[in-house]
Amino acid sequence: QVELVESGGGLVQAGGSLRLSCAASRSIVSFNAMGWYRQAPGKQRELVAGMTNGGTTNYADSVKGRFTISTDSANNTVVLQMNSLKPEDTAVYYCNAAVILVMSRRVNYWGKGTLVTVSS
Repeated sequence: QVELVESGGGLVQAGGSLRLSCAASRSIVSFNAMGWYRQAPGKQRELVAGMTNGGTTNYADSVKGRFTISTDSANNTVVLQMNSLKPEDTAVYYCNAAVILVMSRRVNYWGKGTLVTVSS
């Protein structure tokens, strides 16, 4: 059983910054990939930023240059640094950890989410 616990969400003005952290209940090196997703009201959940265990990162076009994903293996955490926040970044942000099994089957683990609200 894997537990992911997010923290760091809150209310911030446009142009401000927030730092989200995700603490995993087991070593993050055991996952093939980790990432952050978000879901705004009335919209589908979307990938914000992801990182493979090889260090490859990918970002949604809407956050490139503003958000940075990083990992801290010693503390089993994944961090999302969010700068220059915009009202459209308002959403519940979810931490994701994935394990790729045989036949490329992906097993996903999810945190409960943390709310980010950006005021204009």
